[in-house]
Amino acid sequence: MTEAAVSDRFATLRFERAIAAPVSALWQAWTAPSARKLWAAPSPSVTVEFLEADSRVGGREVSLCRVAGQPDLRCEAGWLDLQPSRRSVNYEVVSCDGVAQSAALVTAEFSGTEQRSRLAVTVQLSSLATDMAAGYRDGFGAGLDNLGQVAARTMVLERVIKAPRRLVWAAWMNPETLPQWWGPDGFSCRTKRINLGTGGEWVFDMIGPDGTVYPNHHRYGEVRAEDSIAYTLHWGENGPKHADAWAVLEDQGGSTKVTLAMVFNTAAEFEAAKGFGAVELGLQTLGKLEGFVLSR
Repeated sequence: MTEAAVSDRFATLRFERAIAAPVSALWQAWTAPSARKLWAAPSPSVTVEFLEADSRVGGREVSLCRVAGQPDLRCEAGWLDLQPSRRSVNYEVVSCDGVAQSAALVTAEFSGTEQRSRLAVTVQLSSLATDMAAGYRDGFGAGLDNLGQVAARTMVLERVIKAPRRLVWAAWMNPETLPQWWGPDGFSCRTKRINLGTGGEWVFDMIGPDGTVYPNHHRYGEVRAEDSIAYTLHWGENGPKHADAWAVLEDQGGSTKVTLAMVFNTAAEFEAAKGFGAVELGLQTLGKLEGFVLSR
């Protein structure tokens, strides 16, 4: 093999994006499986099906990329390093019909404020079959454009609760206790149907201090015991979806860091939610969770 042929197999691709979202929202959009599923497809003609999704160091993500009339591409990614809101490193192997097409090392650097953020991604690509550089550049670039839009309508709430993770999890994933604390100050919940866990649902009315009834329907995706919860929010039972949400619980020196995040369907819904105080009301909900746990 000639030196030119060898060099054609390797490429270093660099991408930069300035994003109108807090760096915490960009990080969640980049790493959370629920968010990655929203921006992974580079165009409407491409369908991406996720078979596995574990965004922890040592975890992997496996997906199938489908385009009508073409063979599926299988992408396996593994997380090697995760430094929240600062840096991530992962590998990616793309294959077709069992034959590896490319392998890549992806390094992402994050910076920014609570108003704007910047993402710089370096992809060290090795084409193992046909030259993958051009396709990778176009597909990855389009995905990052989608990522920016998702990050811009992502809301992130965080609270550190001075209690072990097992106690916080027990209060959250218990059909008897969840309705006792869920919702902002002065709100209560009236459950119609509840089945917590992967594939389950919670159909309930949230009742405001003035007696106003707000119908809700949560549909649960993957639930990892004492780790994370993925679910969608709907306007009433079997109503239209208005957000994809997830909660992550992390040990923090005997305390538990709770991250509750959601991607609204549209920028308009995101702005409307911020306008009626969704951030403050969501933080009140996490405050009620803490009060409930500490009172047990």
